[in-house]
Amino acid sequence: MCGRITREGIFHLPKSNYSYGYDSETLHLRIRTKKGEVKKAYLRIGDPYIWEVGGADGGNLGAGGTGWKAETLPMKKEVETEYFDYWIGEYKPEKKRSRYAFILEGKEEKILFTEKKIYELGKNDDIYILSKVSDFFCFPYLNNIDVPKAPEWAKDMIWYQIFPDRFNNGDPSINPEGVKPWGTEPTGKNFMGGDLRGIIEKLDYLEDLGITGLYLCPIFKATSNHRYETIDYFEIDPALGDKETFKELVDELHKRNMKILLDGVFNHMGYFSPQWQDVIKNGEKSKFKDWFHINKFPAVDRPLEKLDGRNLNYETFGRTPKMPKLNTENPEVVEYLLKVGEYWSGEMNIDGWRLDVSNEIDHVFWRKFKERVLAVNPNSYIVGEIWHDSLPWLMGDQFNGVMNYPLGDGIKDFFCYNCANGEEFKYMINKVNVSYPKQVNEVMFNLLDSHDTPRILTLAKGSKEKVKLALLFMFTQAGSPCIYYGTEIGMEGNQGNGQEFHRRCMVWDKEKQDRDMLDFTKKLINMRKVNPQLKALENKWIMTEKKSSVLIYKKEDITVIINNSKEEIVIPFMDELKNRKAFDVFNEENIDLKESIKLKGYEFKVLYIIKYKFLNNVICK
Repeated sequence: MCGRITREGIFHLPKSNYSYGYDSETLHLRIRTKKGEVKKAYLRIGDPYIWEVGGADGGNLGAGGTGWKAETLPMKKEVETEYFDYWIGEYKPEKKRSRYAFILEGKEEKILFTEKKIYELGKNDDIYILSKVSDFFCFPYLNNIDVPKAPEWAKDMIWYQIFPDRFNNGDPSINPEGVKPWGTEPTGKNFMGGDLRGIIEKLDYLEDLGITGLYLCPIFKATSNHRYETIDYFEIDPALGDKETFKELVDELHKRNMKILLDGVFNHMGYFSPQWQDVIKNGEKSKFKDWFHINKFPAVDRPLEKLDGRNLNYETFGRTPKMPKLNTENPEVVEYLLKVGEYWSGEMNIDGWRLDVSNEIDHVFWRKFKERVLAVNPNSYIVGEIWHDSLPWLMGDQFNGVMNYPLGDGIKDFFCYNCANGEEFKYMINKVNVSYPKQVNEVMFNLLDSHDTPRILTLAKGSKEKVKLALLFMFTQAGSPCIYYGTEIGMEGNQGNGQEFHRRCMVWDKEKQDRDMLDFTKKLINMRKVNPQLKALENKWIMTEKKSSVLIYKKEDITVIINNSKEEIVIPFMDELKNRKAFDVFNEENIDLKESIKLKGYEFKVLYIIKYKFLNNVICK
């Protein structure tokens, strides 16, 4: 029938990103509908125990009648994607309990979407249907402990990722044997001598850049330059320093009001760890045999150099013989790793964890990990390495956030690869933003490149203009942006097929740095700090077109205009921008907005629009 709302396009799931506690008093409820069909959406919601007439004498399963004390509240159209519209509503249940359904209005019909059935409204029995709570969705009780939470400081971070061996050599006396000259092309096996003292020496540089937190790739005792095959989780790798130096680093960071995340590699252990070596030596008699996933004995039946992913008798990370997978369902392993978390979070006073390959470890372990870490440091931030949709880890019981690769992929598709137009890009970003509870999006760990990816400048084929636009977009999104060391000075490097150029040594010779990119990054960081509107959850899209590389979107009262093409363009303004005065919050200058604005290729404007009276000395909010 013409104007009929497509039933198959409607979706809602209780206790998910569609239904969650935003805080201890507030519910957020979402519903998805087929794009363009629903004109208005409402929440029909209330306490199942409160009735004027009817009810079930304290129960609600069989409650009936026409006197349910419910409210009908308008929902907001949150975003649209290629195929769907998303609507969101907010409700504060007085007694924490709620039953709810959704009223959807199309062009020619109105329906009630419940857990059990879809009802057509506009008939004589509407009053009865709207009080039939036994059919409605249920949020049984808003328990505060279930609400996803993160430390308040996590919303305002500017992270900087360091690959310790390649950042700065501050103490040559502890160089590993065979260390290469600084700047030698990296391989999977060579060492350059970067260490903790080297990081301490560069804290003034990082503070001047505007960084507020460091994420360090693994620092625990290991055999490789990347240190993702841990030998001892309670010891600093001697080539990086010792615990006294690490404590000095933490203290110096905290004096500067900066934070530190350590990389927790709990999915697997190193081949040369005492536990795995005991398994190799003693086989089935090893007291550690159940620490790992061994398919048959002997676990290792040939020399290490002849092992590969095709002939292993044990499970590993990927197909890497040097990384035997830990059995995190073994109580001894669990307790060992939880003590690792407690030690560094408590005694060593770190601020949080980035958890490697966290999606391959069971959820039960992560629930225990969070509980034990927060017991010694309640203000900890826990972020998982997950490259895909991560909702099962982000409902409040495990992680605060994840490395937001889906956001980064969307940004790179549009700005670096030119494989998405403005409209497709909008849909990508909108989809990411409705994938999680709103408070989770506020503390996501956003990134464009890392030790696991090619560098962003390489992906942009050397176009620093594209990189600037990609960084600009990331810095105007909710969540905390992370800069991979060297991005701010224009470092390049490919990754994959044996190449590790994305892990080159940090360039400290100013003559070899891209100082323009460094100045840009400083201004970008400062702009975000000075203008909290840029961290707002909502992107109000003003212009995104199928055949255009132009983006115009608002972050509260700041308008961002981006020309993602090499051509000069003239943008005709809509009424809300036309004939206004503005303050460019990036370049810190006043400008007039007439009938249109001209942008050079790969140029942008970030404008605080003054609608009524222009002040020459206007200060950004």
